[in-house]
Amino acid sequence: QVQLVESGGGLVQPGGSLRLSCSASGTIGSIFSTYSMGWYRQAPGRQRELVARITSGGSTNYADSVKGRFTISRDNAKNTVYLAMNSLKPEDTAVYYCNAARAGGYSYWGQGTQVTVSS
Repeated sequence: QVQLVESGGGLVQPGGSLRLSCSASGTIGSIFSTYSMGWYRQAPGRQRELVARITSGGSTNYADSVKGRFTISRDNAKNTVYLAMNSLKPEDTAVYYCNAARAGGYSYWGQGTQVTVSS
């Protein structure tokens, strides 16, 4: 069993900041560092999309819409991945999901955390 629990979402004004966290537990715990970790988001009426991803080696990639504003990082000692979000825009409003994946078809999702950017 693998559990991914997101936290840190909420309501923020445009231009504000939030930091999301995703803590992994269960059988992933001892091999968390071998997983590629990602943040995805899904807005109402839209498909889930990749926001940012960090590989086991620390390489990162971002959606064009968040480059320069969002930063993904991981702390393997804490089995946690973070998403620092700055200069938030109303179009960033969505449910944000954490994903853990590795070769062999292993892919796990968290339950999501709501981020709302509104004045």
